[in-house]
Amino acid sequence: MAYPAFAKARSIVGATALLFTLSAVVSSAVAAESGKTLSVWDQQTNASSSKIIRDASDRFEKSTPGYKVENSHVLNEAYKTKLKVAFGANQPPCVFENWGGGGLHEYVKSGQIVDLTPYLSKDPAYRNRFMQSSWDVTTFDGKTYGVAAENAAAAVIFYNKETFKKYGITPPKTWDELMHVVEVLKSHNVAAFSLANKNKWTGSMYYMYLVDRIGGPQVVKDALAGKGKGFEDPAFVEAGKRIQELVKAGAFAPGINGLDYDSGASRRLLYSGKAAMELMGAWEASTIANEAPAFSKDLDFFPFPTVPGGKGDPRDLIGTVGDGFLSISAECKSPEAAFKLIQALTDEQAMQARASDDHKLPPVNNVKIDDPFTQRLQKLLAAAPSVQLWYDQALPPALGEMHKDTTQALFGLSLTPEAAAQQMEAAAKKGG
Repeated sequence: MAYPAFAKARSIVGATALLFTLSAVVSSAVAAESGKTLSVWDQQTNASSSKIIRDASDRFEKSTPGYKVENSHVLNEAYKTKLKVAFGANQPPCVFENWGGGGLHEYVKSGQIVDLTPYLSKDPAYRNRFMQSSWDVTTFDGKTYGVAAENAAAAVIFYNKETFKKYGITPPKTWDELMHVVEVLKSHNVAAFSLANKNKWTGSMYYMYLVDRIGGPQVVKDALAGKGKGFEDPAFVEAGKRIQELVKAGAFAPGINGLDYDSGASRRLLYSGKAAMELMGAWEASTIANEAPAFSKDLDFFPFPTVPGGKGDPRDLIGTVGDGFLSISAECKSPEAAFKLIQALTDEQAMQARASDDHKLPPVNNVKIDDPFTQRLQKLLAAAPSVQLWYDQALPPALGEMHKDTTQALFGLSLTPEAAAQQMEAAAKKGG
């Protein structure tokens, strides 16, 4: 724990350093954009993902003489900050990756994003390659502002097959079975779940699944629409109680709210055998395959368990049909060339590479999937009656942040489930 004066000084120095860093990055983006260099920002930092993007950029440069592509790959949390600063200064990159939903909509409403509808209308074959629902989270008032470049992703529970075999346990299908697994693992000094919840959205996955399993997808739709009891529906309160039941049962490794996902803290717990499972988006399989190929051989997954008396279908998923949406900022001086670049970044070669080299499930039709692991994910998505978009993307930005804050507090046992639900509903009534 830092002394107040030192902490304040360190905070000022850190903030100043961050400001200079971000200013330099923004300035470089503006400088690049002054000529025929297209700046592209994303959060695809692992080796195979960045190579796929660079290869596609090279194809674009070859087919579009005179243009150059400047790629920038940034870790998730730092990436969010850089985007906010860049857009706030009206100096964003030309092409940028985003999550669609409420966050993108805010930029759209402020006139900072290029409408891609005219470009897509000129090339219907290109548009029709994509899964139809992948367009939903980037389309507002009938206009489309982003193209899904990355995977169709759902959150699943990854687990270490060798650890389960060692302790004679099997993937749980019900809440009671899950609590039994927690008890068995704890008796052997192994945490059931690895969770790095400093980032907040990581813990949100538990809450979202519990709300779905308890109340079904309509509860969330009603809350978003301001109907019924909204975020004070019993399903939201019960979800908070189940989270705290897990915490009190010792289901998580210590210090979860201080561990950083971007630095790989949750995965290190898996690799070291200190934790046996991780609830995470399907992209984690690709990350682990790149980061720890040997461990990847012992990796498997199963869907989130059912809850007693729950109304949700056990086949329901939390996630998105398409991710890593590519949009063009209104500051881009060459929007037509930028759209051609997006087409290159999402062409057949790039999408097949994502499926073959990156263990991802691209949001396009007829992509060839050879990997049995990815094939199973594909079947899960195809069979899901409902795929609930991540709350922090589905909600307006301010309300999404409150959701993450209250959920983190639930894990920290510093907020009651009732108070968390009340805070969310009160904020929703004020307009998020």
